[in-house]
Amino acid sequence: MTHEAVPYWRLSAFYFCFFGLLGALFPYWSLYLQSLGYTATEIGFLLAIPMATKVIAPNIWAWIADYTGERLAIIRLGALLACLCFAGIFINQGFWAITLVMAGYSFFWNAVLPQQEVVTTSFLHQRPENYSRIRVWGSVGFIVFVLGSGAWFDRYSIDTLPVIGLLLLVGIFLSSLAVPTPAYRQFEVVSQTFASVLKQPVVVAFFVAGMLMQLSHGIYYSFFSIYMESHDYSRSEIGVLWSVGVIAEVFLFVIMHRLLPRFGVRIIMISCLLVATLRWLLIGYFPEQPVILVLAQVCHALTFGAYHAAGIDCIRRLFEAGNQGKAQALYSAFCLGFGGAVGSGAGGLIWDFSPLMAFQLGSLSCFLASFVIWFRLKDTRL
Repeated sequence: MTHEAVPYWRLSAFYFCFFGLLGALFPYWSLYLQSLGYTATEIGFLLAIPMATKVIAPNIWAWIADYTGERLAIIRLGALLACLCFAGIFINQGFWAITLVMAGYSFFWNAVLPQQEVVTTSFLHQRPENYSRIRVWGSVGFIVFVLGSGAWFDRYSIDTLPVIGLLLLVGIFLSSLAVPTPAYRQFEVVSQTFASVLKQPVVVAFFVAGMLMQLSHGIYYSFFSIYMESHDYSRSEIGVLWSVGVIAEVFLFVIMHRLLPRFGVRIIMISCLLVATLRWLLIGYFPEQPVILVLAQVCHALTFGAYHAAGIDCIRRLFEAGNQGKAQALYSAFCLGFGGAVGSGAGGLIWDFSPLMAFQLGSLSCFLASFVIWFRLKDTRL
């Protein structure tokens, strides 16, 4: 593989738009659906759809990408089709119409990020620990749009949320056009089949723990804003609470390239899971204590930022280059997708009975995952 300059700002612009979309949609989409009159169970179902499509979409596109090597073409096509599907929200806001819109746009949107991660790490092959310095701009995008949207929705109707979402999807597509093709080989020779690597206990442990961690985040992403609004927080205040976590995440990403070589993925993952166990309990038990909520949100730097960066490094270490596209897709599908969908769906079923119990479920999930990492994530490659 030849040496090449890292297109830092072009890669960073993609992450800025991609996670800017999450900043606009994740905190407020549940409130938008609530404004349309949907119940907690219906909201949980609808918000589980983007997570559920991650179970299928990334794997389909990853096999195509690994076979053809045309990762950028897939990223651009997925971004464009996501724009077109999302535009359907302006036609009909009925339950089944929104179901189709969310299933359509998320099927293509979920194909984008795993392949972008491979493209980014391909540019960083000599200094993979610098991934966090590019990914941090995703956190910046999230902060900008979660704060901006919160202030906007306090002044204007939340019915304008789909317009913001569509504009950011267009931004993802345009930024993908600016990313150059890295000098990876299209057909990487591997010494082990992908299926044989998946059977290794350390790999199984990695995916199971990731799924349990994201189960807890599925509850958080779907219902944190509703929980805060039920305790009389304004939408600007909700936006600030969301942004506190991501601001902390930005600082974490800045120093992550030093933490990974020093502590290793196993210690970082266990620490993150134990912090997540505490974080969900703090949110669940102390929603009327702003200081405690801010402390819990600062923990997002570990529960998402550090854990995600360690997970990307774990994939790099456990999978050969020719299998990394499929590995990234499986991580997105099983952990972010299946885990998040189960969390969102279970949270919706539990919510009307007891919001506190939903956060207790998230805490228990992370506590179990810490045992999986402690006992099973042991390998010389890590």
